[in-house]
Amino acid sequence: MQLKKNDLVNLTIEDMSADGEGIGKIDGFTFFVKDAIIGDFIVARVTKLKKTYGYGRLEKIVTPSEHRVEAPCAFHKQCGGCQIQAMDYAQQLKFKQNKVFNNLVRIGGFSADCIKEIMEPIVGMENPYHYRNKAQFPIGMRKVSDGAGGLVGTNGVGDDKWEVIAGFYAGRTHHIIANTDCLLGVAENQEILEKFLDYMRENKVSAYDEETGRGLVRHLLIRKGFASGEIMVCVVINGDRMPAEESLISVMSKVKGVVSLSISINKENTNVIMGKTIRTLWGKDKIKDTIRILNAEDFSPSGDSVEFSISPLSFYQVNPVQTEKLYSLALDYAGLSGKETVWDLYCGIGTISLFLARRASKVYGVEIIADAIRDAKENAVNNGIDNAEFFVGKAEEVLPEFYEREKAAGRAATADVIVVDPPRKGCDAMCLDTILKMQPKRVVYVSCDSATLARDLKILCEGGYELKKVRAVDQFAHTGHVECVIMMQYCGKDKKK
Repeated sequence: MQLKKNDLVNLTIEDMSADGEGIGKIDGFTFFVKDAIIGDFIVARVTKLKKTYGYGRLEKIVTPSEHRVEAPCAFHKQCGGCQIQAMDYAQQLKFKQNKVFNNLVRIGGFSADCIKEIMEPIVGMENPYHYRNKAQFPIGMRKVSDGAGGLVGTNGVGDDKWEVIAGFYAGRTHHIIANTDCLLGVAENQEILEKFLDYMRENKVSAYDEETGRGLVRHLLIRKGFASGEIMVCVVINGDRMPAEESLISVMSKVKGVVSLSISINKENTNVIMGKTIRTLWGKDKIKDTIRILNAEDFSPSGDSVEFSISPLSFYQVNPVQTEKLYSLALDYAGLSGKETVWDLYCGIGTISLFLARRASKVYGVEIIADAIRDAKENAVNNGIDNAEFFVGKAEEVLPEFYEREKAAGRAATADVIVVDPPRKGCDAMCLDTILKMQPKRVVYVSCDSATLARDLKILCEGGYELKKVRAVDQFAHTGHVECVIMMQYCGKDKKK
């Protein structure tokens, strides 16, 4: 079959990509189609062709999947955030479970029977909406309608025929979709956004224009501590100060829960959202939140918890409900008795480290971001934890240096357990090599990308580890992303499966 751009093709969607695109085939030729879900029979228009695969645009759903639902958000197709919102939640969980399973088999090289034996059911949510404790809203301008369906205004920022908007970027673009009521964010976001936009209009505050580099307000960051109820608002600006700061303080300080208002200065021509300089305008520099340690069997509260101080720049999991389950599983998988030495690599502000410190003899945390390490040390003190030590640096440098230094001094570089929670790219090769040299009894790997996880697990298993436990956790409902935690045990190269 000879295909060309703009051809119409009939497809049965059999699978979905990591990004949530529907996958269908014609004579072995694979098509990826946005907004299609498993079970749909569709008509798609060919938009791009490669040698063995292509992309299509959904033109018509001929027969909808039995798993298709009416998406509650009117913008879900435009916005890049909720790729699979049109799929019922039970099927979303099944899709994510299969995604982790298939990556472990296909990329990791593990047998399907082995993974079936050790993989536990995915941990879903009771309410998969309004779970995000952090949102970063781009601020921009759009032309005002003339009331007859047309647009008026040609002078850009400052023209009274333009209006300031906030929302999210459309998928794979920097075009802002105006929406102050995202169903994944907390309810307070809408009130804060609308009051902030009113402040901008009343005080004629300009929005940043990426094309010209002119204008002031770039983004609005909102963070909420689910346990504390404290809310932080941070305005990212292309300048040094906000106009009418007292007016802004007056507006934001009256919103229930808001205890911190700051600005982040970012004058760079970059896609990085936050600037390096933060100045508090009113209230606290940081907010607090608490993560409970749960019983891993049924996720009931254990009675123990850890409190964290969170700044605008802090890395902190965006779904606190699922984070409690994820970190409690990691703690359970570590199998601590109180006598162990544990290394927590890519530790951030010490979230997992301080969980581990409750049950371990000694914990060492490593993180490349100096501000995060300062937060980790502060969090340790605030929680009365004195058996956790933190290092600034790359995990792939700090751990090998420690190993070689201890070896040169005639001491064993011990680690009973090593926990890793790397970025999406996975662990550095040098880091994996040092883990293999140190031979901890157990390795606990927390991952936000099961493909790079599978790649790294293959290396560790070739070095003498055996995969013992796998569990996916739905941290990002209605998206194609899934978190997971695994446990490996050292058994020696000659004993591994």
